[in-house]
Amino acid sequence: MDLHRSSIVLLILSILSPATLSMRYELLSGHTKCISEEIHANALSVGKYSIVNPNEEDHPLPDSHKITVRVTSPQGTAYHEADGVSTGQFSLTAIETGDYITCISAVDHKPETMLIIDFDWRSGVHTKDWSSVAKKSQVEMMEFEVKKLFDTVTSIHDEMFYLRDREEEMQELNRSTNSKMAWFSFLSLGVCLSVAGLQFWHLKTFFQKKKLI
Repeated sequence: MDLHRSSIVLLILSILSPATLSMRYELLSGHTKCISEEIHANALSVGKYSIVNPNEEDHPLPDSHKITVRVTSPQGTAYHEADGVSTGQFSLTAIETGDYITCISAVDHKPETMLIIDFDWRSGVHTKDWSSVAKKSQVEMMEFEVKKLFDTVTSIHDEMFYLRDREEEMQELNRSTNSKMAWFSFLSLGVCLSVAGLQFWHLKTFFQKKKLI
C-alpha cells in the first residue's frame, strides 16, 4: 500500500512539474538523431523544430542547412514526414500507448557542415500554451487558473487510470507466471520420479540376471 501511495505521489509530481522536451543540439550533415517520448493513448502531442541560422537574421539559411524529419508510432506508422526543410511542426493524437520516435536527419553535404537544431516536444496537458492564454486579460486570470487546474486534474485522473490498468496487467502476469511455475514444478517432480523408477527397475533387472539377488 505504501508503494502504491508513493507511486501516486510521484505521478502527481511528475504531471505538475514541467514535462516538455525542449532542447538545442548539434547535428553533423549526413547524420541522424532520434528522440523518443512515451505518450499515452488518446493524448495530444505537438512538436516544432527549426535550424538555427548561423548568419545574421536578415540573411537566408545556406543551402547546406536542410533536414529530413520523420515521426513514427511504436508500431512504425508514420505520423509526420518532411524532406529538405529548415523548420516545421507536427501534431498527433496517440492511438496507442508507447514510445513515439522523432528522427531528424541532416542532408548529406560536402564539405560536412554542423547544424544546430532547436526542438520542442510537448504532450498531454503541456501542449496548451497557457502563457498566451494568460496574456489575454487580467480579468480572466481566475478563469485561466481554473482551466489550468481542471486540465491538470483531468490529466492526473487519466494517468491514475493508466497506472491502475498497468498494475492489473502486472498482477495478471504474476498470477499466470506462478501458475506456470507450479505446473512446471509438478512436471519436473514427475519426470524425476519416473527417471528414478526406471533406474530402480533397470538395476533390479540387472542384479536378477547376474543372480545377485
